[in-house]
Amino acid sequence: MGLGLIVFRLLYFSGPFASPDPEAVAAVVDMHCHTAGIGAGGSGCFATEELTSSYKFRYYLEGFGVKLSELEAQGDALIVRRIAEGVRTSREVDAAIVLAMDGVIDDQGQLDRAATQIYVPNRFVRQETEKHPELFYGASVNPKRTNAVELLERAHADGAKLIKWLPAVQQFDPGDRSWLPFYRKLAELDLPLLVHVGKERALAHARDEFSDPKKLALALETGVTVIAAHLGSTGSHENQRDFDRLKDMMERYPNLYGDISSLTQVNKLGYLKEALTHEGFRDRLLYGSDFPLINTPLVSPWFFPLNLEWHRMKEIGELENPWDRDFVLKRDLGVPSEVFDRPGQLLMQPEDFAFLEP
Repeated sequence: MGLGLIVFRLLYFSGPFASPDPEAVAAVVDMHCHTAGIGAGGSGCFATEELTSSYKFRYYLEGFGVKLSELEAQGDALIVRRIAEGVRTSREVDAAIVLAMDGVIDDQGQLDRAATQIYVPNRFVRQETEKHPELFYGASVNPKRTNAVELLERAHADGAKLIKWLPAVQQFDPGDRSWLPFYRKLAELDLPLLVHVGKERALAHARDEFSDPKKLALALETGVTVIAAHLGSTGSHENQRDFDRLKDMMERYPNLYGDISSLTQVNKLGYLKEALTHEGFRDRLLYGSDFPLINTPLVSPWFFPLNLEWHRMKEIGELENPWDRDFVLKRDLGVPSEVFDRPGQLLMQPEDFAFLEP
């Protein structure tokens, strides 16, 4: 069988998805980095028992590099400290935007704890990222909140780099015209909107009808800069892949971008190649990791034997830092330098990188 695998590789080895790009990157920002918590240390975070008792939660904690007992003893801020340590010691990634996660909002405009699978409050993420110069605040505001527009203004004043949505889990329709005041405020504040599109399976359950990229049209037409997380990988609506729906939309909306987070996962093989080789995505891709998932068995250089040499897969797999593994794997597969540069250009200010100066 081993001989057969070697022959198969010799016959079908195709190399990187695109020509490797040796250009240096001024500053690499991971614009898609998660945190979480159990409420320890007064964080305000919580997750449902359905999630915390599942195998997924154990994988996530291992990916974060923490144990449940450590969180209970030291508080949820430990996860943010571990993220900061990882980014600070990375040779390739300079900074990360850490994402809050709003919950399900009921018809009275209030948080519905019973329906919310995971909740990471803005206050917690803002306070903890402020302690680490390499970390930046990504806010999350469900537009169903009674004071959603006010919360947007507060997030902007507090330095949020973007607003994060996961509509399939937060249970709202991005195409609902009720959110026009919200979208107008986002456009006025020039605050980008990072939205999960495509199938959602990271949590216990999701309403994938809210993950259709076409539902982003209203925000785009209102002038909001929208970043489609994961490029809609693995999802489909109306018998069309969400990835293809996004390709069509890129031609119509110059304010639409997509991040490449999670595209090296074993369940998404092939999407990164399509993204790198399709002309419509050329100037719209941004680097993101989807940490902690890059630090789990879902991602490995060994998933790419037809694109990377044996010794290179081994070298990447032996990199200790998860951000270094993610960056080098994507770079060696052909992700160009401008994709790594673009989050810093689109989302950051020059003064944000003062901590990098010698």
